[in-house]
Amino acid sequence: MGLTVYLSGEIHTDWRDQIIDGAQGLDVTFTGPVTDHAASDDCGVAILGVEPNKYWHDHKGAMVNAIRTRKGIADADVVVVRFGEQYKQWNAAFDAGYAAALGKSLIILQQRDHDHALKEVDAAALAVAREPGEVADILRYVLTGTLPA
Repeated sequence: MGLTVYLSGEIHTDWRDQIIDGAQGLDVTFTGPVTDHAASDDCGVAILGVEPNKYWHDHKGAMVNAIRTRKGIADADVVVVRFGEQYKQWNAAFDAGYAAALGKSLIILQQRDHDHALKEVDAAALAVAREPGEVADILRYVLTGTLPA
């Protein structure tokens, strides 16, 4: 059995790399959004034309990015959503809700100080992890039945 895992959420730290490294040797294909922040923000206007109004600039980018996000979540067996420390990641919350609505196995990655704010999101998840290594351990257990050493 193999898994396709979509890694959604915060793009300012290396949490994705930590999970990918921790899952070495497993039959896992990782997918995710474009993590180049500037490219993600500007893709709509770079492809579809300049917008003088920042709202429409952002809206075009969000729509183009949604094509990749919807496809990635729809094709995933497991969706991991990381809520970072610094930013209010409404897009991450949206991705978690979308994945839950599709019946995807959802793992939330967050710090304890977000527990209250994310209680409804957490209630939809099958696991709430605190560290990227815990996500890799979950994937290893699911695929091999092996517990961490």
